[in-house]
Formats: sequence, structure tokens, C-alpha cells
Amino acid sequence: MTNLLVGVVSALVATNQPVALTNLPPRLPTVALVAPDPNDPVEKEYHKLMEDDDVAQAEVDKWIRDNQEFAAEDAGVSREGLNRRILERFAPVRQGYEIFLQQHTNHVRARIAYASFLDDIHDEDASMTQLERARELDPNEPSVWNNLANHYGHNGLVTKAFDYYTQAIALNPNEPVYYHNFGTTMFLFRKDAMEHYHLNEQQVFDKALALYHAALKLAPDDFPLASDVAQTFYGIRPPRTDDALRAWTNAFNLARDDIERQGVQTHFARVKLHAARFDEARLHLNIVTNEMYAELKRRLTRSLNAEETKTKGTNGPPTEAVKQ
Repeated sequence: MTNLLVGVVSALVATNQPVALTNLPPRLPTVALVAPDPNDPVEKEYHKLMEDDDVAQAEVDKWIRDNQEFAAEDAGVSREGLNRRILERFAPVRQGYEIFLQQHTNHVRARIAYASFLDDIHDEDASMTQLERARELDPNEPSVWNNLANHYGHNGLVTKAFDYYTQAIALNPNEPVYYHNFGTTMFLFRKDAMEHYHLNEQQVFDKALALYHAALKLAPDDFPLASDVAQTFYGIRPPRTDDALRAWTNAFNLARDDIERQGVQTHFARVKLHAARFDEARLHLNIVTNEMYAELKRRLTRSLNAEETKTKGTNGPPTEAVKQ
């Protein structure tokens, strides 16, 4: 499910939403360690179920995008109307999972996939039921432990999430997503990590970064991952400017097009602005020419001018500082 769809469906369907947090880890679909026989009738039925799920989610994704465009022209359907249409479209998918699992109660991958579907529509209790059943059926399936850890990270049992990520990594130490998720959860909930691992805050930062670097080692060409790692440095105090710049340099070298490269230039500028390296920050901003970054460039430039004036103690005209 796309990020757009997950976000909007969650907002539409949820009745008891957890505390909102940014950068919480995504769920990971299960991957069979032993490839099943594609000619097995049960396997064919399972793949048909996955295809139906994908088609439904793609349709809903398009509805949401279209409705956002129509809403901008005061022509979109109501939130309640879109919600009703989404639930109606997903109903046969849910029913398909239920029927399949009634017939194949021990199909672990179907239970994990169904759990992800249920979680995406914010039926988290039902999702947990499927994940726990999958874990009972196959306690050696690492994606179950990862997805359970994600659930606990979302819902407050953070130390349990730490232990479950550890178990997922022990079962499959070659999956970068597990390290990425673990590092993100540790970084977001560093007070819990400090208590759980008997570490100070700087040591927790180091532990989270070590997990990120393990993920990068396994996925060295992953630009989104490299960007996530680099953005982590914005939350570290005191700032680790040189480490942040090295992380953004790595992301820049992995950027897949000029849009991503210019995006990284804005981060170079922001890091150097905060380090009072104003001339260098301005050089990075001068490289940014893509219109999609125009507003961000304007805001960074205003902040740069304000900080430079403040630091140098000049008597230039007052400049409004903009919160980044």
C-alpha cells in the first residue's frame, strides 16, 4: 500500500488512533525462506488473493488522489462518502482472506499478509490476532517478529518492540529493513532505550546509528535509506555536524536524479546554516534551481540571512527567522 493510501485510509477508518509519530517503521511483507511450488493449487489461490488485494489498493489509491484534486476545485466527495466507498471496496478482499484462512488455517504467509491488510485499514486488534497466530505456527519466521515489533512500537510497548526486532535480526541477519526499523524505533523512543539497555542518551544515539549503518551495509545503494539515516542527525544534540555532512554526502552520491540531488543540496545548506558556515550554505542554495524547492529555498535563505546578521552583529535590516 502506498504511503498516501496508508495515511488517508488510516485517517478515514480509524476510531481509536494511537499517538501520531513521524518516521515510524513500515511493515514488511513476509518472504518465504523456501520457495513454494508455483503449480501448487493452494499457492495459485494464495497468489490470486494477493493480486486481488493489490488491485483493490491501487483502485483506492487512485480514488484518493482523484478526490484530492477534485477537492482543490471544490468538487470532491465528502470524507464520509469516500470512507464508505473505500470500506465497500475492501470488503471482498477481507472476505477473501477470511475464506482462504478458513480453508488453509496453517498458511503463515497468508496470515502475515492479512495482518498487514488489517493494519493498513486500522483494525489493529484483528491484525495482532493474525500475527500472533502466524508466530505460533512458525516461530522461526523473522517477518512475523518484525511486524509484531512494529505493532508494539506503534502502540506503546516499546521495550517489547526492541526485543522482537532483536529476534527478527537473529533469525535473518541479512534483511536491512529489520535494522532500519529497529534503529528508527530506538531513536524515536530513546528514553525507553536508555532504561532498557542502561545507556545514556549519546550511547543510544550511537546504538541507533550502528543499526542504521548495518542496514546501509546490506543495502548500500538505497537512497531513501541513506536519506533517512542522514536526517537522523537533525535530532541529535549536541549536533554532530561532520557526521551529518558525511551522511548527506553518501546520500548525494546515491541520488538517482537531479531532483534528489538538489534536495540533498538543501540539506547541506541547512546543516551548514546551523553550524554558522554561512558562505558555504549560500553556495549550496545557489545550486538549487528546481521550482519544487523554491519555497524551501526561500525559507532557508531568510533563515540564513537572519542567523548571519545575528551572529555577525551587523546593523542590517531585521529579517524574519523562519522555523525549519
